[in-house]
Amino acid sequence: MSSSDTQQSSDLDAQTVSKIAHLARLSLNDTQCTEFATSLNKILHMMDALKAFDTDGIEPLKSPFDHPQPLRADIVSERNHRDAYQAISPAVQDGLYLVPRVIE
Repeated sequence: MSSSDTQQSSDLDAQTVSKIAHLARLSLNDTQCTEFATSLNKILHMMDALKAFDTDGIEPLKSPFDHPQPLRADIVSERNHRDAYQAISPAVQDGLYLVPRVIE
């Protein structure tokens, strides 16, 4: 059996996508199942192509950058307006805003 025969036998068809959609509680029509099958097969073939790369001896990257990201200084840049905002609030108690009850 050639590699193309192997790929063809493992391809998803519209019927398989329909079964998966049913299990996922999704409502798909026949056209959508066919489109999703085509799209998923493209993704699966791309994943098969990526498996062909030899990655032995290559360590995973923590970051694609050679240097760490610079962090900005943690400096207060705004003054606290809490008292002014709570002074105009309709209802405040112990520093918290009171709102009408939503869930009973």
